[in-house]
Amino acid sequence: MIMHQTLDPARPQPRAPAPRASRVQFMAADDKAMLRAARDLTKGLGEAKPGIYWPDMLISAGLGYAGIAVAILSQTLIVQLAAGLVGALALYRAVMFIHELTHIHRDALPGFRTAWNLLVGIPLLMPSFMYEGVHTIHHKRTQYGTVEDPEYLPLALMKPWSLPLFVAVALFAPVALLVRSGVLYPLGLMIPAIRTITWERFSALSINPEFRRKPPEGDFAGRVRWQEAGASLWALAVIASVFFVGWKPLAIALAVLSLTAVLNQLRTLVAHLWENEGEPMTVTAQFLDSVNVPPPGLAAEIWAPVGLRYHALHHLMPSMPYHDLPEAHRRLARELGTGSTYEGANHPGMLVLVGRIAKSTMRRRA
Repeated sequence: MIMHQTLDPARPQPRAPAPRASRVQFMAADDKAMLRAARDLTKGLGEAKPGIYWPDMLISAGLGYAGIAVAILSQTLIVQLAAGLVGALALYRAVMFIHELTHIHRDALPGFRTAWNLLVGIPLLMPSFMYEGVHTIHHKRTQYGTVEDPEYLPLALMKPWSLPLFVAVALFAPVALLVRSGVLYPLGLMIPAIRTITWERFSALSINPEFRRKPPEGDFAGRVRWQEAGASLWALAVIASVFFVGWKPLAIALAVLSLTAVLNQLRTLVAHLWENEGEPMTVTAQFLDSVNVPPPGLAAEIWAPVGLRYHALHHLMPSMPYHDLPEAHRRLARELGTGSTYEGANHPGMLVLVGRIAKSTMRRRA
């Protein structure tokens, strides 16, 4: 017997889920209700807490350096690999505080910026000047996603080979930083042309190859001088260490830091949808071109630490300290609900995002 299912016209049929809000919908006008909710619902948040920042940064840096030390000193491969992984993950978290330094008020955490540079930025040859004054351009209303944005490439609109190349190039970042501070900077002190090229093209943590950095000014120029000098002296000491302790310790340290760089590059790959072709965007469009990977799930806390799993929310409220982003997200998600513009920036995880971007590039093979 063949059974035929009939539709009862009196019975309401289930509705198809509403389409996810997208960047294209809000290129011309903002979702003002969402922006208003973001402002009103996060009152009482936004104060950087020293009791969170300092222990988090210090423990992360300590674990990172301990991991490298064990990897260098151990004679057991399994121990070396495990220590190297712990070191890479811990230093990755410590390095990501450079992002917080670009947004928190200069007087919010007395001494934190200097301590981070001495303990993390200079030893890893990434002083805060390489991000300060650069990352803020990425948040400017008229420059985000345009050719002037140092941190934007339309990766979803590029050729398929661009994605593996984008990730693979990070493997060489530690060596490139060593050459920058240990070779190019000292040469630039004697040769103005090298100094200019080094500053314009190799003094910013950017991914846009067309970006050229402008000379530093005012108080910032003073901070650049001591940070550059410190990084250069450290780089020269690291290079010279090969003649005293051999090449193996440096090779192991560079391998650990290469893993850290690759982790950060993978996070960068899925921090945005990379679908803009250079047009200026509204705040809402920027938000929807960015990515939240909210709970449940702990994996994003590892590959997007220090609040970066809430990257879209960060673009909505750039000055919000990382420790307040989870609560801000809970309030907005609860109030705005399913099907809202806010939900449009929430994604389930890295693999889904990589798949989406890769699928987009496959359309560009021709």
